[in-house]
Amino acid sequence: MDIPGLINLTPEARRVLDSLRAAGGRPLVVGGSVRDALLSRDRGVVVDSKDIDIEVHGLTTAQVSAALPGHVMEVGQHFGIFSATVGGQVFDVSLPRQESETEAFARRDFTIDAVGWDDRSGEVVDPFGGQRDLAAGLLRHTSTAFGDDPLRVLRAMQFSGRFGFELVPETAQLCRSLTAAFTDLPKARIWGEFYKLASKGTFISRALETLRLSGWEEHFPELAATRGVPQDPEWHPEGNVHVHLGLAGDQAARIARRDHLDAHQTATLVLAAVTHDLGKAVSTVIDANGRITSNGHNITGVEPARTFLRRIGAPGQYENKILPLIREHMCHSPEGHQGTISDSAVRRLIRRLDHANSGPSIEDWARLVESDKAGRGAGARQGVNHLPTWLAKAERLAKEPVVGTTLLKGAALASADIPRGRLWRFVIEQSRDAQDDELFSDEEGAAAWLHAHRDAVVAEAMRRLVAFEAEAERKQ
Repeated sequence: MDIPGLINLTPEARRVLDSLRAAGGRPLVVGGSVRDALLSRDRGVVVDSKDIDIEVHGLTTAQVSAALPGHVMEVGQHFGIFSATVGGQVFDVSLPRQESETEAFARRDFTIDAVGWDDRSGEVVDPFGGQRDLAAGLLRHTSTAFGDDPLRVLRAMQFSGRFGFELVPETAQLCRSLTAAFTDLPKARIWGEFYKLASKGTFISRALETLRLSGWEEHFPELAATRGVPQDPEWHPEGNVHVHLGLAGDQAARIARRDHLDAHQTATLVLAAVTHDLGKAVSTVIDANGRITSNGHNITGVEPARTFLRRIGAPGQYENKILPLIREHMCHSPEGHQGTISDSAVRRLIRRLDHANSGPSIEDWARLVESDKAGRGAGARQGVNHLPTWLAKAERLAKEPVVGTTLLKGAALASADIPRGRLWRFVIEQSRDAQDDELFSDEEGAAAWLHAHRDAVVAEAMRRLVAFEAEAERKQ
């Protein structure tokens, strides 16, 4: 099959291809750029294809090195891989170890990536039916060489999340045979696949299903533990917690694109959605009347989420953003009959999120809450949407010069003869609550508040310190 003009090549790309042809080689554009161009053509979807990978046949390593224009580096001595930088664009050029194109393509992971394109003739080289599987939305391995790199299992997961593709049974079986190899994978490579899923994926629930079918979900026990955990059908008719996490992830991806978030922000929101209810695995209770509750799951879910993020190799900045969101995702509905959201409640939430110290913003929090509420089945009970009120109040309060700051300073603590040490932390905690309740609005007022309430504040601080130390000892 010939498809002239399948990819709109840049002048720099044409220069590289023409140079290789002039040296007597047959260069083919391969991999993701061809896959994405075929998807764009067949589905009418615009798919980003900035990177052009080239596989060249009929030349030696020395001939390729001599033929390539621009700044050339050999980056894979044992496999014949070059990097050529031309006009600011970087091109990866590989020489296959096999003589025939079919043998070379057999070493690629999936049939949808084992497709090449000759820019001069327009010929599409497709020895394993990649175009057929693209049209059917299927992920199928090309050969047993798939097992040469076990990371390909996680690549299947992120492909499912990005394109909505299903893993065929025989490939799922092959993936299951590779489960033991997970422990040999560097964390950086694992994170690379999860980052692509979270930042580029729109079918997050499909990705989680592929992770299950592959057998690799067992390597993420915090996530696997939510499978089968029931939920109140009135609020969650979609089914168990694992199903809800996938749907919430789908909604998070949609919201991220609606709000034009960058890749890092998108990955943060999607990962927060996928992990926000991990605590239900330990907090869910079914009473004698069959009522299902998960009280406190926002608190019990913090540590499983932390462990999960570390398993996938997420950088620490993701913990800083995601864990506060999980802890606070249930506070959006105000308590009491009046159902009002006070300025104090907004200030306290902003402070707990700790945006000033690399924590999430209240806008990040609102997006997670929206993802949670939208990621439920049809007919779910709908409560009042308080998010617009939270955000409107936060926007107004953000103009206050002291919002999110701590007005009680060390000098005031020392002046009140409070011994320096851990006790200060719990005195300051109380001062922040008083500050949020507008009992003072400057440092002088904070010092006066402490002076007026010193004995009661110190007594409460001592109580909190004793409780803190007892909990720390219990965890040891």
